Amino acid sequence: MTQNPPTAHQQPVGEKPRKRPRTLKWFIIIGGLLVLLVVAIVGFNAFRAHMIKQFFATMKQPPINVSIAEAKSEVVPNLIGAVGDLAAVHQVNVSSDTNGRVTEIMFQAGATVKKGQPLVQLFDGPEQGDLANFKAAASVARINLDRAKQLAERQVGPQATVDTTQAVYDQALASVSKTEAVISQKQVRAAFDGVLGTRRIEVGQYLTAGTQIVSLTDLSAVYANFTVTEKDSGKLAVGQVVRIKVDAYPGRSFEGKLTTIEPQISADTRNIRVQATIQNPEGILKPGMFATTTVVLPDKPAVVTVPETAVDYTLYGDSVYLIEEKKLEDGKTELHAIRTFVRTGDRIDGRAVITQGVKAGDRVVAVGQLKLQSGALVQISSDPPPKIPAKPPLN
Repeated sequence: MTQNPPTAHQQPVGEKPRKRPRTLKWFIIIGGLLVLLVVAIVGFNAFRAHMIKQFFATMKQPPINVSIAEAKSEVVPNLIGAVGDLAAVHQVNVSSDTNGRVTEIMFQAGATVKKGQPLVQLFDGPEQGDLANFKAAASVARINLDRAKQLAERQVGPQATVDTTQAVYDQALASVSKTEAVISQKQVRAAFDGVLGTRRIEVGQYLTAGTQIVSLTDLSAVYANFTVTEKDSGKLAVGQVVRIKVDAYPGRSFEGKLTTIEPQISADTRNIRVQATIQNPEGILKPGMFATTTVVLPDKPAVVTVPETAVDYTLYGDSVYLIEEKKLEDGKTELHAIRTFVRTGDRIDGRAVITQGVKAGDRVVAVGQLKLQSGALVQISSDPPPKIPAKPPLN
């Protein structure tokens, strides 16, 4: 009888049982350690996040330095702005009334002349000869007239002779007057006080009637011509103050009066043309200059204004940062900047009109808004707020 060999699960008789391998035990131990390590890492991260959150929750941001200004209630100028140009009150191109050859030029280009001052002499030899002839004839006619009157008074001569000699004498005087007028045309004179321009003729040049000799401009006053819209035309009145500025004299303003308002409005532009007269005693304003004009209207009621730098203009609306004080538990106060939306009006001389959202006496941030968020802690900077531009002198 044969015996079957022992299987893997059977143990030969007389052998000691073998111990199970420790591999599973080590896996369990290492797995437990890894779990503990993961739990420790997760816990540490959670603890760190909690502490960071608590730190930032209890930490206060340092206050931001800003410059502040106070909203004021003031009467702002009521103005209408426009652009225009300057024109001379009196300006002509001096020319000759008759033909003739220039024999003498009696002025210097750019000189100041008086009314009636001779400027140019044309050749008048024939006319001077005619004048002498007519004066001699007038003298003879006068002698004949006196003799005829004496004879008539003595009843020696007829009255018809007196009438005839009177007519001859009158004709001689008329010829003298006509010739003197022709001679006066040969001498060109200044039509008014003014300043001459550049000379455009030479001695010996033959001039025809109407040839331009020189320009003559009166600079004692100038016109400022400009236009305003139909909407503003009802606010205008003759006599209102008008201030103008020109590029040639930056920072300087010249004052005059509104003297003319066009009686009709342009159908093309719906604008009305107006004219102001500006006194120019220094003669520095020149015709043709481009001018920025401002019409001063009667004052409006007082409004609230802040520095223009305090207003933040955006597509979503205009806003300012108001300064609010908050008392702490220890009795101290903190300043916070609160963003407040406002409605703005005109901007004049570096200040903006606030029609809604700010009242007189409120403090607003004038400089430093870019670093702020609504509710931010702020402190007043030692630097003064920006100055409002000074008004330029009127003269």
